[in-house]
Amino acid sequence: MLYWELFITFLKIGLLSFGGGYAVIPMVQFEAEKYSWLSAEEFQRIVSLAGMSPGPIATNSATLIGYHTAGIPGAVTSTTGIILPSLLIVILIAAFFFKINKNPLVQSSFYGLRPIITGLIVYAALHFGFRGNGETILQWSTFATLLTAAAAFLAIIKYKLHPLVVILLSACAGIVLF
Repeated sequence: MLYWELFITFLKIGLLSFGGGYAVIPMVQFEAEKYSWLSAEEFQRIVSLAGMSPGPIATNSATLIGYHTAGIPGAVTSTTGIILPSLLIVILIAAFFFKINKNPLVQSSFYGLRPIITGLIVYAALHFGFRGNGETILQWSTFATLLTAAAAFLAIIKYKLHPLVVILLSACAGIVLF
């Protein structure tokens, strides 16, 4: 019965939750408290650990709650429940897209979306990367960040370094510069 509760609960969360991983956390907390799977303190620790782990926080939280509640089978059950709706939706969309991707209207739409996506990424980089705590953009940290970004770009484009090496070198630069 416990495995079924874990599966159905996380299937429902995976199917009905929108807004990204952190937006799902209140729903996960409500369900965990409803079934008395965790105390408030245990839930806080699990979410902290899930946030520090690689991967989506909602999936990590489901896995950790399942493991805490019912061991490895519980972790597998919870993880399956939360990812199954997304997996099925992606498969359906892929099948549909495969049928219409040659349509000139669809191709034109995607070409039109490229600049918008690029603009949103640049905006996010400028907003979050250079304007922390409402500070002005003209600071040493801004110059150092731009210099690091330019060096990373050059390392990948001109010198063909592996992105993992560039990430590690950028982390070292961050330690030295900041």
